[in-house]
Amino acid sequence: MNSFNRLTAVRIATVSLLLAAVASPVAWFVARENAEESTVLLAMEESQRLVRHFAVFSMHQPDAVAHATRAAGTIAGGLFDIAEIYDGKGERLAEAMTADGALVEGIIPHHARPAYSAASYESLKLPDGRWVMRVFIPLRMAEGSQSPIDGYFEGVRVVPDWQRQQMLGSALSAALMAGLAALLCGAAIYPVVVRLSADNKRKAREVLDSHISMMDALGRAIAKRDSDTGAHNYRVAWVAANIAEKMGIRDSAMQSLIAGSFLHDVGKIGIPDGILLKPGKLDDEEFGIMRTHVSQGEEIVTGMGWLDGANAVVAGHHEKWDGSGYPRQRKGQEIPLAARIFAVADVFDALCSRRPYKEPMGFDVAMRILEKDTGSHFDPAVMAVFQPMAREIFDRLAECDEDAARHLLEDRVRQHFAL
Repeated sequence: MNSFNRLTAVRIATVSLLLAAVASPVAWFVARENAEESTVLLAMEESQRLVRHFAVFSMHQPDAVAHATRAAGTIAGGLFDIAEIYDGKGERLAEAMTADGALVEGIIPHHARPAYSAASYESLKLPDGRWVMRVFIPLRMAEGSQSPIDGYFEGVRVVPDWQRQQMLGSALSAALMAGLAALLCGAAIYPVVVRLSADNKRKAREVLDSHISMMDALGRAIAKRDSDTGAHNYRVAWVAANIAEKMGIRDSAMQSLIAGSFLHDVGKIGIPDGILLKPGKLDDEEFGIMRTHVSQGEEIVTGMGWLDGANAVVAGHHEKWDGSGYPRQRKGQEIPLAARIFAVADVFDALCSRRPYKEPMGFDVAMRILEKDTGSHFDPAVMAVFQPMAREIFDRLAECDEDAARHLLEDRVRQHFAL
């Protein structure tokens, strides 16, 4: 299992456990409340049926108390342990209770004369641990909530242990099912997430591969026009990446530096051959035209999506630390860091490489030139990073042909472009 899959598994498992931890108590509470309400509703319906059967609602009936007493006695010992029946004015007509009801009758709180218009209930846990449910039901002989109230029924049920265990067991089962469902969802989601991630990663790699291939082709095309070799582009991009690594540059900033280093002279595609390939020294007019390769390079990379990041190097690779460069005469930290890094890599490679018009310089000579121009051409901070690693870079690039230089850069590309 790779690091991404392991991290995904841990995150999904964590979320699943959190969902289970939240869903289980909620499911337990809801299931317990539903079981409690079901019991109460059943008790309400049964009590209403029995009270109506004995027709104790009218105070005008001479035997109302007798009917109420019979009804209360019938209800007590069934669903309720205490049964109380009141007339429409809230006067108690009858009361009956079981032995269990007698034990709790003095513990449960008493209330004022009944005057409610809607059925309700309350759940009480007594100090001795017993669970009591108490219902309050207005009684109407006529159907409809707007009809006059003919009486009231109040009942108390001491929930027996078996019923409590049954209700708690049902609630616990619902909680376990909710928790298990959350965990199973996490287990089912994991392979889907991993597969989608793998597909996205593969597609992103394909897109990035095509971008890098385009960059490579464009850079080599320009190099062919200029020096008939692409090795310089590979080398300077590799050297710049090495310096940037020591300076802590990572991710998109590093990718932009590599792309910009490789494409730094892309604007030369717009320079006429007569100037670009002229063997002798350029005159002032020709040199002015040559300088336009910077602005033309900016136009090429700007708006090309991921190559936009290359703009910093393309636009600033001829600027100098003291402001004497071109095209904008920027100086110091006005010059993007990527361009300052590239400037050191570019000049170092130019001095140490063989060109059609010159032989390569030795390491010591090249470093003396770079040190002399530090503070005028080059950023002193970048040179301070480059100097300790320069000898190793020089030895690595000595007699390095285009294929070898390309392989060096490919290693950095794979590392920083996540290929």
